[in-house]
Amino acid sequence: MDLFNLLRDALPVLLRGTGYTLLFAIGAMLGGSVLGFPLAVARVVPSRLLNRIASAYVSMIRGTPLLVQVFVIYYGLPSVGIEFSPVAAGTLALSLNAAAYLSETLRGALLGVTPGQWSAGYSLGLTYGQTLRFIVMPQALRIAVPGMSNTLISLIKDTSLVSVITVTELMLSAKEVIAITFRPLPIYLLAALIYWLLSFGFERLQSRLEKRLNRAHQR
Repeated sequence: MDLFNLLRDALPVLLRGTGYTLLFAIGAMLGGSVLGFPLAVARVVPSRLLNRIASAYVSMIRGTPLLVQVFVIYYGLPSVGIEFSPVAAGTLALSLNAAAYLSETLRGALLGVTPGQWSAGYSLGLTYGQTLRFIVMPQALRIAVPGMSNTLISLIKDTSLVSVITVTELMLSAKEVIAITFRPLPIYLLAALIYWLLSFGFERLQSRLEKRLNRAHQR
């Protein structure tokens, strides 16, 4: 089989895997954001207990490889009666991992809002929670956009790790094609190209979003 025919036949299979890769990445980003927001808030509110709990979680997740986390959820938890399908286990592992990194991005963004914004909220009679919600958080989100976008791009690449638990995303699709064609180099290069195109596309979206938010902020 010549190279052109090989890539032509492999592309539809890899594109199907790419669809799952995007679903995993976006699903993990949403799940990570849902958990990451309260973790970030717990790191900045004046509560030592919440701060320690959130700090311990972030330290544990950031200090262990994502692959180990996938194995613990998919292969380890069934030993205590908790079982997940490969898709659910992969999404959960990616979400929990993303939450730790997103919480640090959001925490930095919250701390990056000037103290004067807090004072402005208090001067209007707002409580701590109201000031955080209505004044500080919207500004922090604008600051956090680059870091959150980087997390999404990292998730796109990290989805390749869930192939070890038989989730048919882009990398496992590539391996299946290689098992049939015995041509690993062109297939892996094509998969790498797809990963790069996805990352590049989200980088462009990030750039446009940043410009739009900056223009809105300057008005």
